[in-house]
Amino acid sequence: MTITISVLDQSPIYPGETSEEALHHTIALAQLSERLGFRRFWVSEHHDSEQVAGSSPEVLISHLLAKTESIRIGSGGIMLQHYSPYKVAENFNVLATLAPGRVDLGVGRAPGGLPRSTQALQQGTPSTASLTEKIVELEKYVHNTLEEDHPLFGLKAGPIPASPPEIYVLGASVASAEIAAELGLPYVFSLFINGNEEVALEAIRTYRNGFNTADGKQPQAIIGLSVVVADTAEEAEELTSALKLYKIHLASGKSLTVASQDQADEFIRQSQEEYTIEEKEAVILKGTQETVREQLLHLHQASGVDEFIVTTNVQPFEKRLRSFELLSEALAGVTAEA
Repeated sequence: MTITISVLDQSPIYPGETSEEALHHTIALAQLSERLGFRRFWVSEHHDSEQVAGSSPEVLISHLLAKTESIRIGSGGIMLQHYSPYKVAENFNVLATLAPGRVDLGVGRAPGGLPRSTQALQQGTPSTASLTEKIVELEKYVHNTLEEDHPLFGLKAGPIPASPPEIYVLGASVASAEIAAELGLPYVFSLFINGNEEVALEAIRTYRNGFNTADGKQPQAIIGLSVVVADTAEEAEELTSALKLYKIHLASGKSLTVASQDQADEFIRQSQEEYTIEEKEAVILKGTQETVREQLLHLHQASGVDEFIVTTNVQPFEKRLRSFELLSEALAGVTAEA
């Protein structure tokens, strides 16, 4: 089998750039990903951020579908805790009707922002439903399979597309792998967020071992990675030298990871909880074509995963494009061991 590359873009706004420029970069990267033959292109959901422009993935997906021809376009992901599963199903059924066979619906449980934006998103719509319950409801609406004893039986999330959007569970823990396995859905482990390869491998094993095959489905696992490929190892180091992760541990037991000290400070200010912050090196597969190819083959052999969804958040934009071009060349003709 071959290693398959997909792309996750977070529409970063770098110093000196506007949000308009950031979104135009996302469009250009989607078009390049299609030309390079990558499988899918996903966009993320972040709120109340001056560093990221992608606050509404479903709107951005619609535009990207119109600007491309064949590559799958999707969300990485929709933060389902904030929303009605019915409305999310309607949004993505519209997209799947406009572009049959090209729409992915990745869902996650991270807040996608700071406490203030979470409060605003959930204003007037309190919900006690768990993420698992919401995904179950979402899947029923997407596939128009509400049971007769469901209190809303007969309700449809129109339009009903000929090819429904494909639902993926996103996570960065063994717990999220268990949810995906229980529901019999494809799973994406975000190693670029968790940063622990051992946890990633355990999550993939848990997912496969516990996968619910009752509907005849088979497990489909993807690993999300931060990757930077450059013409020299020195250039790759220079491009990634400033990238850090900050893991916030709150007294309530919750934890989350952000990409800057400023974001960490603002989250803590808004949460008004006791906390600790752990500064971590960002886990990035980086180097020349040969080095990155070897790292990807190693991770494939260790995990059995043959699709990687890659994010590359470096500047200037031309270096992001170059990294993906080099990555495509590095894997051309590569056959991974089964």
